[in-house]
Amino acid sequence: MTESIKLFQMGKNQHVVPNGSHWAVKGAGNVKATKIVNTQKGAIKIARDIAINQQSDLIIHRTDGKIRDKDSFGNDPRNIKG
Repeated sequence: MTESIKLFQMGKNQHVVPNGSHWAVKGAGNVKATKIVNTQKGAIKIARDIAINQQSDLIIHRTDGKIRDKDSFGNDPRNIKG
């Protein structure tokens, strides 16, 4: 039995990054922020919605810029054994 693989183009990964005393949502490789908000929680909500819509990844950064967490909404393998 052969499985057909559906290929599709994923959107840009969405990053939640510190921006002064605020938080920014930025698409991967973008210079300008998509949105700047007061809280990290608010930025995560916006970035998660975009990542779900674009079937991409959400990458959340700490205040020092290091990655805190990741979540994938796109090209995940369906049959994982384990």
